[in-house]
Amino acid sequence: MTKISSGRTWFHKRVFPVVWFGIIGVVLVVAFVADAFRKAPVALIAPVVMAIFGFFLMKKLVWDLVDEVYDGGDYLVVKNGGMEERIPLSNIMNVNASTLVNPPRVTLRLVNRGRFGNEIAFSPVMPFTLNPFARNQVADDLMVRVDKARSRRAA
Repeated sequence: MTKISSGRTWFHKRVFPVVWFGIIGVVLVVAFVADAFRKAPVALIAPVVMAIFGFFLMKKLVWDLVDEVYDGGDYLVVKNGGMEERIPLSNIMNVNASTLVNPPRVTLRLVNRGRFGNEIAFSPVMPFTLNPFARNQVADDLMVRVDKARSRRAA
């Protein structure tokens, strides 16, 4: 089996949020200790807005990513939080590759709900490129193979 999900997913899901909210927390503590909010109460708005913005952005783009996805030929093995599920390509209805987002995302919409729900999102392995509009090879390959599997399922 070949791993098709990025090895940096753990960083995006676990380390980056701690760093993001940690920096905001340090800024708030320093501002309180320096008594900056008494002199300029509006200074409290920026860190609070950044925390709210970060929370919703991470909830939408990062925290729903599964930990690992492996390609087994005619099926995918999805691992998340100690659980594992084997998904036949014929059970995938749609493959969507999001562009111009970081981390890059591939979303699989399933015909039949699985252990992880109707949709499974993961961050694919991406070769380095300076082209921000480069197509995602993992998603392109999955689209072709899922289409072939669906054709066999319908026949």
